[in-house]
Amino acid sequence: MKLSGNTVLITGGGTGIGLAFAERFIKAGNEVIVCGRRESVLQDARDKSPNLITRVSDVGVEFDRTALFEWVTTNYPNVNVLVNNAGIQQRFHVLKANAKDNWSYYNNEIKVNMEAPIHLSMLFASFFASKEDAAIVNVTSGLAFTPLAIAPVYSATKAALHSFTMSLRHQLSDTSVEVIEVAPPMVDTNLGGEGLNSQGEPLDAFANGIFQGLAEGNVEIGYGSSVGRLRMSRDEIDVYVDKMYQAMKSTIE
Repeated sequence: MKLSGNTVLITGGGTGIGLAFAERFIKAGNEVIVCGRRESVLQDARDKSPNLITRVSDVGVEFDRTALFEWVTTNYPNVNVLVNNAGIQQRFHVLKANAKDNWSYYNNEIKVNMEAPIHLSMLFASFFASKEDAAIVNVTSGLAFTPLAIAPVYSATKAALHSFTMSLRHQLSDTSVEVIEVAPPMVDTNLGGEGLNSQGEPLDAFANGIFQGLAEGNVEIGYGSSVGRLRMSRDEIDVYVDKMYQAMKSTIE
């Protein structure tokens, strides 16, 4: 995809990976819109990047997604890049989960991580198809390929989004819309809780690496440990998943 002269919408763009991407898109000469649930977080993002355009929107809610699409396409009709980045991660043991009385807690992870990017991709695909250049960038995870058993719903939603992204790429292959998957490893952000990913890849190095992959025209981009996981054999996956679970299962027991 071309890296300048775009109008880019990034979901979950107020912090972490989304904001790091937004800053790089702005620096490369793009108009950038980010959305998030909390105005205070978006204000902090604007303080860091005054050229950032922000919109309060909870992508876990169907009405908010449709309203976001209508607002963006009406006010910024040149929008031609969608980055589905918003995500949440919940770590739990299924035997300790209260799925009877608190299903909404677990279902929210499905709505934000899987339902939202699929819905938004479908909304924007037709709008983008009439443009000369456009792209849909879905942020999945290395865990789409090698699930982290202590984050079972997160891993499942990312695997589903990976599958959808592959299908979307084939369906849009005869259009001007590029479909790109970014599969991060653990990155030092507050995903899942403050400090849980402190041993992950440095955010700036990760974001720079992903933008290098975009510049090279790659449609499936990993970084660090996730690169190898994108092409693991089934036997390698089984060994890797068990090793990770044994190392981390005490955190949810």
